[in-house]
Amino acid sequence: MNITFIMGEEEKNLNIKGGTIKDLLQDMEIPLETVVVKKNQQIVIEEEFIEDGDIIEIIRVIYGG
Repeated sequence: MNITFIMGEEEKNLNIKGGTIKDLLQDMEIPLETVVVKKNQQIVIEEEFIEDGDIIEIIRVIYGG
């Protein structure tokens, strides 16, 4: 399945096996607690399934004190 993956200024087309947002982030070694994920312009939870043609955008969360 093909998706568009966006993180920051980087955009690329990926061919993935499918699964959930959580699976994708784990495969890419991106910690779940450090990002917010949008699928087709909608914020989604990590259990959301990815479908062919989806646009997945990763937004890094900055926090501190």
